[in-house]
Amino acid sequence: MSSSAPVFVTGATGFVGSAVARALLARGQTLRLLVRRGSDRSNLAGLDAELVEGDLRDAASLARAVRGCAGLFHVAADYRLWVPDPERMMQANVAGTRDLMRAAQRAGVQRIVYCSSVAALGQIGDGTPADENTPNDPAKIVGVYKKSKYLAEQAVLDLVRTEELPAVIVNPSTPVGPRDIKPTPTGKTIRDAALGKMPAYIDTGLNIVHVDDVAAGHLLAYDHGRVGERYILGGEDFLLRDLLRLIAEVSGQRPPLCALPIPALWPLAVGCEWAARAFGIDPLVTREMLMMARKKMFFSSAKARAELGYLPRPARAAIEDAVAWFGAHGKNAV
Repeated sequence: MSSSAPVFVTGATGFVGSAVARALLARGQTLRLLVRRGSDRSNLAGLDAELVEGDLRDAASLARAVRGCAGLFHVAADYRLWVPDPERMMQANVAGTRDLMRAAQRAGVQRIVYCSSVAALGQIGDGTPADENTPNDPAKIVGVYKKSKYLAEQAVLDLVRTEELPAVIVNPSTPVGPRDIKPTPTGKTIRDAALGKMPAYIDTGLNIVHVDDVAAGHLLAYDHGRVGERYILGGEDFLLRDLLRLIAEVSGQRPPLCALPIPALWPLAVGCEWAARAFGIDPLVTREMLMMARKKMFFSSAKARAELGYLPRPARAAIEDAVAWFGAHGKNAV
């Protein structure tokens, strides 16, 4: 991969993007990183890379930033489960992705990895793992974030078909581990559970993977992925009950014993949404979150294992690293 021309990475100030940037630097790659003005750059501390200011909502800044680059890892996205302004998320995740892909094509970028999400894929929901071929009905997608990632992925695939965009798509499941500075919704769950602040759980499930394995999967896709193909970068499927028990074991807390039925939380979600709009705070739970939780979000990474040589570590290691990182970092301390 290494060449005199830099590789361009978006989202490197964030959780997955910073892991991708570190993995690339470890291979000796020259990097150019997109940063938003005023963004938290603590995840870039100590990284030997060129920083350029830009924004996914500013197409001209993207065109300037990608010029002269040999490769592109587009990892940046507006990732929130509570979105009071859906259009702003659509502009960043859908229009911004399309603008960046076209700018990269015009700039002669030779290879692109687009970081999508399992949120863009179909789900089975009954505990059977979904894969890259599981059908997804756009009319039944729940949540603005999921809709935006689906539409962005479709935009990339369309450019592959119509303009020969040299892009490979990766679909991470639920990354956990160090440098989750916001934190992500899953990171917040891990942090709170490690503090003993999760007294109950709901009957849902998710797929847990170490963030550094997701980063390694990006590089494998760059090296070996087929243009226009999607690759799920996942780890292990967990019922939320079992995941919280594992976090409790790692952190020395008592696991939650009480299971709450989703319908019982509906009034709470309505109240949380009202408070969020009234006071500008993030809600504890929303109706969209509860609707998404009705399906167990289990996924298979068999295709990535077979075609890319993707080998994620046990999920316990990811949980241990996440708990340790939250415990060592200031306001997020466990």
